[in-house]
Formats: sequence, C-alpha cells, structure tokens
Amino acid sequence: MKTTAPSTSAGRLGTMAPDRQAFVLLRTVFTVAPILFGLDKFTNILTDWTIYLAPVATSVVPVTPQTFMYIVGVVEIVAGIAVALRPRFGSLLAAVWLLGIIVNLLVLGSYYDVALRDFGLMVGALALNRLSPAGAWHRS
Repeated sequence: MKTTAPSTSAGRLGTMAPDRQAFVLLRTVFTVAPILFGLDKFTNILTDWTIYLAPVATSVVPVTPQTFMYIVGVVEIVAGIAVALRPRFGSLLAAVWLLGIIVNLLVLGSYYDVALRDFGLMVGALALNRLSPAGAWHRS
C-alpha cells in the first residue's frame, strides 16, 4: 500500500519537471502583474501613468491621456485573464502588448530603461508561449 504525505503548493512546484515549473511561474506572473498594473491605471497609486504616454497616441485615439490609460488598463486586465485561462493565446497577447509599450516609449524619446525592461518581459511572455503547447498544461 502506497501512502503519500500531504503536499503544499510549494512542495508540488518543487516536484514538477523544470519546464513545468517555468510554465507555472511565468503564467502566474503574466496573470497577476497585468491585472494589478491594469487596475492601477484607474487609481494611479504606483505612478502617474500618463507620463509614459507619447503624445502621438492621443492624436491617433482622440481622448485625454487619462482616458487613454483607462483603455490601457482594461486591455491589461483582459490580457492577464487571457493568460490565466488560455496561456498560449494570452502570452502572445501580452507579448504584442509589451511590444506596443516599447514602441510608445521609443517614440516618446525617454524612459529607455523601462523600454528595455519591457523588452525582457516580452521575451518572458514569448517563453511562456513556447512552454504552452496546445492542450497541454492548460490548467494547473
């Protein structure tokens, strides 16, 4: 008769294959971070998000910078939920979204450090996509 000790989620993560661990970690981060950052677009607790917006953005979408950030917040929340529910699709959505942020920052002509950080995040989102084969590891 085989008995098993109760496991904790940290214990379960530690017994997973390294690629599965990477998948769970990336999926968790790319679920939680976009949702939190998206919610913050409505409160501006972390920062005044409008300072990161290139003026050309509001000339293309003729709204105030804060209204533009509300739209950004909704998209980020949706991206986080998409990663949670459909990581293969959601990770591509996150990667494309991060590319858009990078382009915006380059057009703005400042915050190159943030653009570089977001490039790293984009690579992480693409890695999550590669670890998310269709139908496999859909739920954890």
